[in-house]
This record gives sequence, structure tokens and C-alpha cells, in this order.
Amino acid sequence: MNTQSAAFPAPSSLQVLPGTERAQAAYPYYMQFTAADDARFWFYNSMHFPEPMSAFDMVTAEAAYCALGSSTTRVHCLPTTLGIDYRIINGRVYIGGNAVTDPAEIARRTGEFQQRAFYYYGNWERLYAQWREKMLALIREAQALPKLELPEFEPLANVHSGRGIASNHQLLETYQKTLEGYFRMWHHHFEFLLLGYGAYMTFFAFCKKAFPEISDQTVARMVAGIEAEIFRPDEELRRLARRAVELGVDAEFQEGRTAQAIMTALGTRGAAGREWLEELATSRDPWFNINVGDGFYHYHRSWNDDLSMPFAGLPGYIARVKAGESLKRPIEKLQAQRRQLIQDYRDLLGSEEERQAYDQMIALAHRVFPYVEGHKFYCEHWYTNLFFNKIREFGTLLAAHGFFAHEADVFHLTHYEVEAAIIDLMTSWSNGSPPRGPERWPQIVSERRAAIGEWAKHSTPPALGPVPDVIDDPAIVMLWGITRESLDRWLRATSDAGSRELRGFAASSGIVEGPACVVRSVEEIARVRQGDILVCQITNPTWAPIFQKIAGAVSDIGGSMSHAAIVAREFGLPAVVGTGNATSRIKDGQRIRVDGGRGVVTLLS
Repeated sequence: MNTQSAAFPAPSSLQVLPGTERAQAAYPYYMQFTAADDARFWFYNSMHFPEPMSAFDMVTAEAAYCALGSSTTRVHCLPTTLGIDYRIINGRVYIGGNAVTDPAEIARRTGEFQQRAFYYYGNWERLYAQWREKMLALIREAQALPKLELPEFEPLANVHSGRGIASNHQLLETYQKTLEGYFRMWHHHFEFLLLGYGAYMTFFAFCKKAFPEISDQTVARMVAGIEAEIFRPDEELRRLARRAVELGVDAEFQEGRTAQAIMTALGTRGAAGREWLEELATSRDPWFNINVGDGFYHYHRSWNDDLSMPFAGLPGYIARVKAGESLKRPIEKLQAQRRQLIQDYRDLLGSEEERQAYDQMIALAHRVFPYVEGHKFYCEHWYTNLFFNKIREFGTLLAAHGFFAHEADVFHLTHYEVEAAIIDLMTSWSNGSPPRGPERWPQIVSERRAAIGEWAKHSTPPALGPVPDVIDDPAIVMLWGITRESLDRWLRATSDAGSRELRGFAASSGIVEGPACVVRSVEEIARVRQGDILVCQITNPTWAPIFQKIAGAVSDIGGSMSHAAIVAREFGLPAVVGTGNATSRIKDGQRIRVDGGRGVVTLLS
């Protein structure tokens, strides 16, 4: 391959699918590709946005990248990278990093970084406790937002109290508070995240220099066995399975039985049934405030909103309890392995100075790394679910006034358009004339819904533009698995179509064979059967209840420290991530072998 001229398709060569042009044009101008973008490298962020994004859901990218760039560029001042630019075409989100390459600017930013980041590292526990209180306060604010009401007449109590503000104004105030809170949440999200990764990446770089033959996975195993809130929902589910057996009500939990049917039956089982339902209520608040995806789509509902996901995992856990198995995540085993690895490699260092540096770096990584996974429960899950549910309330109100047919139709409007529709309704309420929205939005919503469906039928290139000679942003390498080698594999994908092997990052060791279950969306998770090897664009910590069924996992995107890789290691699941095209190369039901130690997937049939 001529590496000097290697390139993916230029952004300008991508065509908006015929018939969806107006839906594409609905995204704000600052998200659209322009001719100037052809000179840059972009990659499809299927890790966070594996499905086409509706007009409103793009706020998840908008708010996240605004906060991420603020953190890296202005707040903590990472020396070698600024923020991330993003674009959307055919509902697919592409991103590109802004690197700092000038040595003088890197030195200047390094001085700023040291004043900021080192203070956080030195006061991590205090600042993290403060962060948690900030997030809980933000959650309480979202929970306290008023219900949406437009009474025929202003309540007399408001008039007599001299409030002086009519009910329609509260719609606008509540919407703007909802949107502002969501943008604010993302700033909290990134307050510690890049510093957590940074501490690990510093240790990683030390190990790579000191031990040239060490694998990425071996370094990652030195921080495995973490305690983090994101694993707590699944731990609660396992606890409920044990309690069902202890209380003698386990027979009510049958495959295929709905959550409502199970709870109704438990209500007839006397004290034991009531006690289990009380245990469920304890688990639900707050631990079932976790959604079935990764928090970026309005239709990825929380376990509290839809109990089908957690209840689907209970029969399997109950069967394992009755078989005498321990349901504990193998955290003690992982921690014992990491202690042994840390000691074994420490013994290879040649000087006391090196050993002291090694000890300091691994100690810092252990202190800060739980945040890398733990924050997700509060941010992407609990708060984001509150946010989408509040927008859903606006959808209900607008649907009731004829703006569109269903509450979920609101998500086919951009957040700017939702505000315009709210003001339209406010104006109608105030002047007694019918709103204009019912004439405008039904056709637009129908058109955009059809576009999402059409875009979902088509694949998109994994990357766009010229291939950089070097990928020197360690976060892009470790999180997304984007390296020069992986890009070369993607470029060879067509010529390698006849090969029986796919290569990616060795995420979690172990060798396993079995039938592939190719899952392209959360809605397809229910198809997974016992012994399957999950093949997907990316896995998610909230899929833990199905991990008990699968023998291994393969993903299109992800690096050694992606959420997919971390979760696989925490559950002792053989996994290969960052293959680039597993979901398109592997057929559903095809027998495959996963070698998680070497990062190789072999097609056996």
C-alpha cells in the first residue's frame, strides 16, 4: 500500500440519500460537511452513535463535544490536543480531533496543564466527593421541574397572589432549564474524565518504554477489578435473583413471562412475594435509573421505564443460584491478578528511582480510574433519562394540541424547533387563535421519520479523508482503537473480504468458539441465546444481564480502554474490539472463534 496517498472517501464524495435531502438539511449548519472538510481526517463515531441520529437526539453530540472541548482546550489545557469537531451526514456522526503540534505551544500548554491537573490529582477524593454532590443536586433539580400545564384560565391563586406571570411562560422557562441542565451535565461529565484517562495513559507510556514487549491488554489488566457505580445495577439484579430463591418465589420467574405478569403473581404469594417486591423497590431507586443503551438516543429507555431488560436477566441468574454458582463479578480474582502482574513487572525494573516512579503512577491510576466508568451511571444514564423524559412530556403536550400524532414525534424536531413549537403554543394560548404548528409539523415529522428508517438500511464508511501518517492522540487510540494499523486494515477491507480472519485489539483474554449473534441495535438484544458470541458495533455496561448468556464478544470499534474492553475484562469475557467491520463480515449464526489474547477472530463456517 502506498501510505503517502492512502485515503478514505472524501466527505464531499458522500451523497445524501435521495429523498432524504430535507431531513439532512434540518441539522444545524455547524454540523454539516463543507468542501473545506475534505482536507481533514474524520472517523465514524459508531462507539457512541451506532444508529442514525434523529434531529433532536443530536443534542447529545452537541452538548457533549462542547463540554469535552472546553475541558481539553480551556479548563485543564491538555498539552497535545484541543477539542473534537463533529459532522453529520445521513444521520451518521463523524468526528475529527484537533491536535497541537507546535513544540512551543505544547510547552506553553504543559505549564497550564500542570497547574490545573496536578491540583486535581492531589485533591482527587475531596473534589470527586464534591462532584458527586453536584451531580446529585443537578439530578434533584431535573426531578423538581414542574409538570407542564396550560389551564383554560390562570388559577385564581396565581392571580390573587399577584404572581404577574401567566402559565404559558412557565413552558418556556421549563424547557430552557431542561436544555441548560443537560448542557451543564456534560461539563460535569468531563470534569474528571480526561484526567482519569491521562493518569492511566502516563502509566501506560511508562510501561511501554520500560517493558517493550508488554501488551496493551497486560497494562490494562493492572487496573482491572474496579469498583464503580456503573456495575451496581447488575449487582442489584443478581441480589434480587438470590432473594427470589431465598424467599421461595423463584418459580414465578420464567423465560418469556412479562415483568408485569411476574409482579402480579408475586402479589398473590403472601409475605414472601411482598418482601421480594419491596426488595425490588429498594433496587429501583436509584439503581434502575440506567438505560438499555449508552444514553445517546431518546428511545433507549431506563430499566425503571421498561422493566423488560432487567426481568429478562433474572431467570438465568436464578438458575445459576439454584445450581450453586456464585453470581459475584470476579473482582477478587481480577485484583489478585493485577497485584501479581504489578509485582512481576516491578521486579524487572533496574533502579529504585524507576520503581518509585512506577509505584506512584500505578497508585494514581488506581485512585482515579474508577471514575472512568462510575460517572456514566450519573451522567449518561440517570440524568440523561430524566432529560429525555422531560422532553417526552413536551411531546405529549404538543401532540395533545395537534402538532403531531405521537409524543415521540417531538424527537424529529431539532432543539431549536422544539422551542419554536413551544412559543407557537404559548402564543396560541395567549391570543385564543389556533397554533400554526399542526399545519406545519406532521408532514415534516413523517418525512424525517422515513429518512431515519432509510439511513438505517445503508452502511457508511468507517472513516473519511486522508489517512494521517501518525495517530498521536492517545485517547483516540485507547478509546476508539484508531491507529495507523487499524486504518490500514479498514482500507484493505475490500481486498481482505476473502480472508477467514479479522483482527482487532486484544481486549480480554480467552479463546472461545460458538455461533455469532450479530446485533446492530439495542432492539435486537433479545435475540441473544445461551452460548452465542455477541458481534456488535459496540457493547455497553448495561448489557451485563445478557453477558451471562454469551461466550465472547466482538466489536467494530473500540480500543484497549474503551468501555467495551473494560466491561469484558471485568466480567472475564473473551473479547476482541476495534475490528472495523465485524458486523458486516460476520453473518448471523456463523460459527466463529474469538482469541481475546491475540485479538483475532476466525470465521469457521
